[in-house]
Amino acid sequence: MVRKATTGGDEGARVTQPGASVLRTGVVLWQDRSVADDPGTASDALLRLAGAYNVVPDHWDFHGQNRRASAATLQGVLRALGVDASSPERVDLAIAHVEDMPWRRVLPPVLVVREGRQAHVPVHVTHEDPVEVWIELDPEVGGGRREVSQADVPVEPRTVDGRLVGRATFTLPTDLPLGWHEIVAEGPSASAHSPLVVTPSRLELPDALRDHRAWGLMAQLYSVRSRASWGVGDLADLAEIGWLAGRELDADFLLINPLHAAEPTVPLTPSPYLPTTRRFVNPLYIRVEDVREAGYLSSADRTLVEWASEPVLATDDDAGPIDRDAAWTAKRAALEVVFAAPRSAARQAAFDAFVEQEGTGLETFALWCALAEKYADATHWPAAALDPSSALVAELRVELAERVEFHLWLQWVADEQLAHAQRAALDGGMALGIMHDLAVGVHPQGADVWALGDVLARGATVGAPPDMYNQQGQNWSQPPWRPDALARAAYKPYRDMLRTVLRHAGAIRIDHVIGLFRLWWIPEGADSADGAYVRYDHEALVGILALEAHRAGAVVIGEDLGVVEPWVRDYLSERGILGTSVLWFERDMHGAPLAPEHYRPLVLATVTTHDLPPTAGYLAGEHVAIRERLGLLTEPVAVVRAAALSERDQMLGVLRDRGLVGNDPSEREIVEAMHRYVMATPSVLVGVSLADAVGERRAQNQPGTDQEYPNWKVPLADSSGRVVLVEDLFTNQRLRSLAAVLNSGR
Repeated sequence: MVRKATTGGDEGARVTQPGASVLRTGVVLWQDRSVADDPGTASDALLRLAGAYNVVPDHWDFHGQNRRASAATLQGVLRALGVDASSPERVDLAIAHVEDMPWRRVLPPVLVVREGRQAHVPVHVTHEDPVEVWIELDPEVGGGRREVSQADVPVEPRTVDGRLVGRATFTLPTDLPLGWHEIVAEGPSASAHSPLVVTPSRLELPDALRDHRAWGLMAQLYSVRSRASWGVGDLADLAEIGWLAGRELDADFLLINPLHAAEPTVPLTPSPYLPTTRRFVNPLYIRVEDVREAGYLSSADRTLVEWASEPVLATDDDAGPIDRDAAWTAKRAALEVVFAAPRSAARQAAFDAFVEQEGTGLETFALWCALAEKYADATHWPAAALDPSSALVAELRVELAERVEFHLWLQWVADEQLAHAQRAALDGGMALGIMHDLAVGVHPQGADVWALGDVLARGATVGAPPDMYNQQGQNWSQPPWRPDALARAAYKPYRDMLRTVLRHAGAIRIDHVIGLFRLWWIPEGADSADGAYVRYDHEALVGILALEAHRAGAVVIGEDLGVVEPWVRDYLSERGILGTSVLWFERDMHGAPLAPEHYRPLVLATVTTHDLPPTAGYLAGEHVAIRERLGLLTEPVAVVRAAALSERDQMLGVLRDRGLVGNDPSEREIVEAMHRYVMATPSVLVGVSLADAVGERRAQNQPGTDQEYPNWKVPLADSSGRVVLVEDLFTNQRLRSLAAVLNSGR
């Protein structure tokens, strides 16, 4: 029976209700500051509504000043969350709605709990009605049924929509196995079920890293080409680099850029961090000749493939910007020839099994690709085509069946080649193999936005407030997850994405891991600085990440650079998620470079990052010169240049004090000394930029730019600007010398 009394606590579980506040976990929201006293910011009611949806109306900037969002900003963010806050009356109505919302559901849409911890689940039924609750265990852990007992937690009933609703509290068993279970409630006024996710309390390091210091290379795969690449580094190159780095250099991992899918038609978005979907792979990275059926083509078809390859093969040693459009145009034509070739019965069965395993998500993505091809020359898609459930889309699914199958096949082929690359890296002796990278979000007009409905917000994009490196703030043009809708979807889009990326990974890097805790939402039409943070259920997001990584046997690294609250790093470390330390950014309380012995042990430590020029370029002040040239500075260039020179001199002073360089070191000696410095830290992983290893000076990316700089188009080259191909990479003396430094520091 639902007992009449007062509300009880809930310490162990994350009961994710759309719109429910997450104050119970210790997250600091607006209630902890007195911004409501400022009438120029927002009304008390608007602040209350923002808090209910976990919108934070103020933040501390990189100067240490408290910045408060305007009422217009809060209204814009709430509008993107599907909440009308345009007038005081509508604000009051929205508050009443969100506060009643949990009581309208028998069960929360999803429950995420940690293994071994006591947790409770609220069940809402007509007051004084009986209800029975049990758990159906995940079939992947053997299935079965577990009974759940009701706890003596009295809660006052609540009148909702004219009905008196009571809350019964049930205690979950503490010995539930890890997995995706289902909790079921049945009674006269209750018939409901919800996913129950039991996550690892801590993601432990694999045995290979517990007593072993590991280092690895970091590469932008598209930039590292061989003589057989079609203008872009590909998955065959990945396998070659992984195997040789393990065998020749004794490296333990190879961190690469995100391989998420781009558009199926040209022009392709150059940034690997602005994909059309994060779940599936960019077929641009397929090596055509490595598809098994390519070896059995007729002479005429083989000639077609060779003709397609000739123009782009000729660009592999060109130091100019990479032309993805030319590479994909050639590669797609060749892949269509291979796709049309007959497959053996076993190969066809393997293809069919892959499609069945990936299910609706893959089929929907392939359909979107076919539609994107059909409407490639149109200014806008027909309105009905924007709705995956429309009659028009159903008709086009039949009409475009062959193109849909082609895109299904591309994903199967890419998956096979990814699997081979990971096996090659491990066979070469790597402890982890390929470390994949997960982007923050997706393209606003891409497949995920089309397929996932309201799980992704409309009317707002993700970015970052101003900081010392991007003084105008950043807008990444990516629609954020809606926390409420993601919970209603039981986090399945997030889980499915993680499973695909982790399938052939020894590790995964989560770009901007603070996005699992909060994201900077910029309302449509607003400047990058005029946004607000939205909080996420980090216990659920990090827990599910840990569960899927545990199942895949992968290490997780969170990129926790920038403005990150200290408790976040502590929390991630507690859960076994490694952090990130970049030499240039690690400072002590006096602003000096942090001594290596004071680095965190559970991190991936590096000298640089892909958002900075390679170390040789950084030492030469290239990060200042680029921003001056592109008009990105908000301070006088002389001031910024002087600060950069002071930073360089300070770093050289620290290296001299530790005996790592002499009085007049060469660029190469400085770069090697900086890596010796990082190897002196207790960090469990150390990453080395391949660009640093060969002396490249050009930046891959300049944050805050689009067309002004050739972002993500710079091929790997040495200090003289000559392209370094895979065939010449492991005889490169600068690379081998740096590898020796790293191995001696283990």
